[in-house]
Amino acid sequence: MMFISNVSKVAYVDPWNIPLDERIRILSKGRRRVAYFYDEANNSTFRYRAYNMAQVLNSDDGCEVSSSYFFLRDLHLIDRIAHIADVLVICRSLYSHRINQLITRFRNKGKRVLFDIDDLVFDPKYAHLVINTLDLDVGDPNVWKDWFSMFARHGEVLRLCDGAITTNEFLASKLEDYSGLPAKVVPNFLNQEQIYLSEKIYREKQETNFARDEKITVGYFSGSPSHNLDFAIITTALEDIFEKDPRVELMIVGYIEAGAALSKYSERIKYQPFQDYINLQRLVGCVEFNLVPLQSNVFSNCKSELKYFDAAVVGTNSIVSPSYTYSSAIQDGRNGYIAQAHQWASVLSRAIDNMADYSEMAAIAYDDAHSKFSWKTQCESIIQAVF
Repeated sequence: MMFISNVSKVAYVDPWNIPLDERIRILSKGRRRVAYFYDEANNSTFRYRAYNMAQVLNSDDGCEVSSSYFFLRDLHLIDRIAHIADVLVICRSLYSHRINQLITRFRNKGKRVLFDIDDLVFDPKYAHLVINTLDLDVGDPNVWKDWFSMFARHGEVLRLCDGAITTNEFLASKLEDYSGLPAKVVPNFLNQEQIYLSEKIYREKQETNFARDEKITVGYFSGSPSHNLDFAIITTALEDIFEKDPRVELMIVGYIEAGAALSKYSERIKYQPFQDYINLQRLVGCVEFNLVPLQSNVFSNCKSELKYFDAAVVGTNSIVSPSYTYSSAIQDGRNGYIAQAHQWASVLSRAIDNMADYSEMAAIAYDDAHSKFSWKTQCESIIQAVF
């Protein structure tokens, strides 16, 4: 099944579990200092928008900048942090009295405060669209209460800041339209730990000339249980390709179930549980094609291209929907494939028929991911955004 790999599973530990005193010491080192704030550490938004940013700033001596990250549990030292830092970046936090106090402390010291957000979840006029896109229960009054509250509370934090940072130009324009504040772009990108393991996976593929068995495995990697309607876009195409080509198998990683329509092919569908972000690279590196279907709407256009570069850096080619970021990242037939909703079956067939060109396409995507989405290339964009 799929690419043959000898890269072992990593014993994963969250790399951001550092004592508060040490995080303050790291913040204090540079001539210019950036404090990132997120309510509580996690593997998704916090990792991309705070941990990764601090890792870059602290790794580049030429930047003369130091950075660290802080959480709600650290706010008993709010005055100390506000005294040391020059800039505060609040990442996707909901308005509360504690967030208000945090902003006020920095404001009183004449410090710059920015809001970083990676989704269209701050302007209440889009709440209904997002609720529908995520296939939430529209008959549940708590859904409406919770989601409109979330949008409004994000929006209020945004309005209290000096500017915004986000993942792409499309979402930046929405931030500016809503708040009247300037919005800068720092893309999501791969951190040091991801690059280290991914390099092993890609080099092994190169050394074995992309050795694989007789099966062709397509993969769907779901980071949350809210992508049922996205996956539904490709269900008919998967039925078609299963029927035509007995070599094809499907790997689903995360929270999605294949559904009744694909039940007769259940023996060709393999499930893997949600993975930490390092070991996820091993699974992405095993499949021939990484499938990224997205609904065509404003919310999807605000999403970043992270599923493309996560796959590209391990030498796996992607087939994606033509959202704003994926259309910008992928040149169809060169470093991946683009499929409109009605084209998934034909594009899957075309990609499989072009297996002879697989390694060449993978190499182009790999180089592209390193040049645009590696931590090594992000320092200047972060500096421009925060200062």
